[in-house]
Amino acid sequence: MTAETTAIRTTNLSKSFWGGLRGQEVKALCDVSLEVATGDIFGLLGPNGAGKTTMIKILLGSLRPSSGSASISGLDSTRWRARQRVGFLPENHRFPLYQTGMQMMYHFGGLAGMSRSDIKTRATELLELVDMSRWHKTKIKKYSKGMMQRLGLAQAMLSDPDIIFLDEPTDGVDPIGRREIRDILLNIKKQGKTVFLNSHLLAEVEAVCDHVAILDKGKMIKTGPVSGLIGGKPSYKIETKHLSPEVADRVSHLYPDSKIVGHLISMTFDDALQVNALIDLLRQNGVELISVSPRKISLEDSFMQLIKGEAAGE
Repeated sequence: MTAETTAIRTTNLSKSFWGGLRGQEVKALCDVSLEVATGDIFGLLGPNGAGKTTMIKILLGSLRPSSGSASISGLDSTRWRARQRVGFLPENHRFPLYQTGMQMMYHFGGLAGMSRSDIKTRATELLELVDMSRWHKTKIKKYSKGMMQRLGLAQAMLSDPDIIFLDEPTDGVDPIGRREIRDILLNIKKQGKTVFLNSHLLAEVEAVCDHVAILDKGKMIKTGPVSGLIGGKPSYKIETKHLSPEVADRVSHLYPDSKIVGHLISMTFDDALQVNALIDLLRQNGVELISVSPRKISLEDSFMQLIKGEAAGE
């Protein structure tokens, strides 16, 4: 990608902290390199302690890397100009409870250097977009968690930024609200904007993201398009008319990872050829097949396979 088509880039990014009783070094990030294309919805995934928050803080300039570099729209992330066209919704944000939704928008718009007339126009549009216009005069202390998330999303878009960082944007939002937020994110993408999304709801990430990166223990495990990460190993469910205990024992012996419940066999294969081998085995033993159904590998399945593989040193 060229500088014009790259919204976010990190190169061999590392960050270490010193702490503990012995002053030991803790490596939060280790040589992480990634690129986010302009106009993409990019998902950053990883278990707790993977380094996701540290990366976002470096990209937003609130932490300096120990080594390597990070840039926003071609500008070093440590420069204040890199954040001029950036919006941010942090996790566990705290808005002033004594303010109304509209007052809060004026507050943050003022911090962004916007005029009051521009804030009013833009805030009115955004509160309508996130279905919060009817509560714009209600004090935030009366908002539910989902309402606060909607307001936070409107705040992140207030200054019409080119890049929007969202840390758990659907946290505490009901299923209908999550669907509406997904639609909002897709609409943002249509406007040519870039969204950098950190979420533990992998189904949500799979539904909206173009590309994802998976971090574990500060290291980049894999990055690429969602479609490439959900390929995984083929998984099938084989339903039989009758499966004798003897044949079931033989299947379990040859395929230790298989799950047999009644007359149903479920397992993940190393390759598609093993499916035919199992079918041949069943037919040779007189087992009548009712159906052979491939199961779609989800992003969550792929994520778990990658994390388990990393833990096992594969």
